[in-house]
Amino acid sequence: MAAADPVRDGIPCMLMRGGTSKGAYFLPEHVPTDVLERDDLLLRIMGSPDPKQIDGLGGAHPLTSKVAIVSRSDDPDIDVDYLFLQVVVDQPSVSTKQTCGNLLAGVGPFAVERGLVPAGDSTTAVRIRLLNTGDVATATFATSGGRPDYDGDASIDGVPGTACHIDVEMAAGDKPLLPTGNVADEIAGHRATLVDNGMPVVLLRADEFGVAGDESPEDLESRPDLRSAIEAIRLEAGRMMGLGDVAEQTVPKMFLLSPPRDGGVVGTRGFIPTRVHSSIGVLMAASVAAGVTMPGAVGHDFAQIPETGPYRIEHPTGSFPARIRVDRGDDGVWRGTSTSLRTARKIFDGLVFPRPRL
Repeated sequence: MAAADPVRDGIPCMLMRGGTSKGAYFLPEHVPTDVLERDDLLLRIMGSPDPKQIDGLGGAHPLTSKVAIVSRSDDPDIDVDYLFLQVVVDQPSVSTKQTCGNLLAGVGPFAVERGLVPAGDSTTAVRIRLLNTGDVATATFATSGGRPDYDGDASIDGVPGTACHIDVEMAAGDKPLLPTGNVADEIAGHRATLVDNGMPVVLLRADEFGVAGDESPEDLESRPDLRSAIEAIRLEAGRMMGLGDVAEQTVPKMFLLSPPRDGGVVGTRGFIPTRVHSSIGVLMAASVAAGVTMPGAVGHDFAQIPETGPYRIEHPTGSFPARIRVDRGDDGVWRGTSTSLRTARKIFDGLVFPRPRL
């Protein structure tokens, strides 16, 4: 049950790094069931709306202002359900319109920590339903002594040091890769590929926007004309992808593509959507990789598609090894799946005290 007086009594919470993101993980019984009450509580916990989030857990960036609510599933084929919530940093807004493949990496360990899933002798596989999208993922990670192992030799770009290896496999399902059915559409005079391999993204050529592809996130964020042009395309793309009015949403994500510079498949600069990603999210990388694989898609002409092995998607702080499979069925519809190497770490486990009011 949610605390009668969370301000004074606190709420059980685990702060975890999942992939290249960081967020607060909760069991559903510790937050209100009413959506408006829940969102109000999460805003007060994270410290929004405030660009610095000085009075909460948030780290003043979309990548560190995230929440996962994890529950035991009522589906016999699923272990746990995972609801992702993006808490907007500088606005009183909480969105469930997208999922997060980075926080997904922490869901399995969190489920074991909270007793939702028993730990295996050496490894544990957790079947996870992503409530935001309906997709199903399997996270496999090391466990010993009935607990997750967070130490290990796996490293991912965008995170210092090493940690335990976590394999996250996303099921392909029947969802088409191309929501419009086209490998490329025209929006505001630009060719755009609208693709969803776990995350709705829009692929654009960087050179059409005066972007070379080696700019820092801060440089791109300082260009209001560029941000305005990208946002105008995003709003129309959201409608075309069946997402409706996305003005207050954080999807689709916008990617400017350029030829790879460091032996990868393609270079990216991702607008998520108002900030530029310092790296790239798990499902974003899976969608970008799947997109450039298809002949005729934006970026396919300069992408360096590997014959085997992972698709290394370059980003501002390195590259992400997306492991995907893309097939075109007899019905002509493109479909995809992805497997990702991630890491996660428990940062603290205890009580969080929300501020009294917004």
